[in-house]
Amino acid sequence: MQKTSEQYDEVIKTCRDLFEKKMKDYGSAWRILRLPSLTDQIFIKAQRIRGLQENEVQKVDEGERSEFIGIINYSIMALVQLEKGVVDQPDLSVEEAVVLFDKHALTTKTLMENKNHDYGEAWRDMRVSSLTDLILQKLLRVKQIEDNKGKTLVSEGIDANYQDMVNYAIFAMIHLGVNSNS
Repeated sequence: MQKTSEQYDEVIKTCRDLFEKKMKDYGSAWRILRLPSLTDQIFIKAQRIRGLQENEVQKVDEGERSEFIGIINYSIMALVQLEKGVVDQPDLSVEEAVVLFDKHALTTKTLMENKNHDYGEAWRDMRVSSLTDLILQKLLRVKQIEDNKGKTLVSEGIDANYQDMVNYAIFAMIHLGVNSNS
């Protein structure tokens, strides 16, 4: 599991670096997004990945890797929104946003480590396409919970689903090779 921890940290570093650069470019404009908007952004990225996996012809020169990074970053933004609430105007400095990113990335990594302990790193035997399908399934669950006004009877909440999407996307990135251009 030490290797997984190191690979996980490498993916998070890649995602965090992009998040920080985009914060410097755009500020925290994303703070105005309601959860369904973030969910839809993640859904678009997951659908594109599935399309890339199924289609032989690709018309936009961006691979799965950049879309998985988007899923990770949008999911962490959603976790921040769950914690802080939606605002009418950008309200976070780059430094504050990065602290929140790190906080939710660490919480999500802890969840991964606990599940990895119990499941014995079963994800290592999974295909990237299966991880993509699991992300899409989680998105459909989140959409249903959102349609139910956030209420569930016996299921985990929206936050756990976003965390699972982060972890599945990180596993996919590890499979693809964290720094490759696929």
